[in-house]
Amino acid sequence: MGELRANDQKIVVWWGTRMECPSAIARLERMGELDEPGGERARTILESLSEARYEIEPAQGLRELACGLLRKHETTSADGLQLAAALCTPWRGPKTIEFVCLDRRLARAAEREGLRIAGN
Repeated sequence: MGELRANDQKIVVWWGTRMECPSAIARLERMGELDEPGGERARTILESLSEARYEIEPAQGLRELACGLLRKHETTSADGLQLAAALCTPWRGPKTIEFVCLDRRLARAAEREGLRIAGN
């Protein structure tokens, strides 16, 4: 993932990222897959990225798009919101942005919506 950031000028995230990332770090710590120093490094990196990102805020149109995506794809409500935010990215054009995702189900839905998946 670090190499993705090194090659990019903009990071676009949905508004829930502020909770999802710390939650994932804490879960890995609880599971013993990430030690305390590793968790601190991850939180430090996450904080440094917060200054270099553009955040898609919640709006009625985003919610409506997410609801439509839930009918089309097998995703959770949070994934539907994240995918809707990617589809609402101001810089979005044919294959101009990469969707960074480690969840296979969400990545499949994003691909079906025409997004290019990072690492593919």
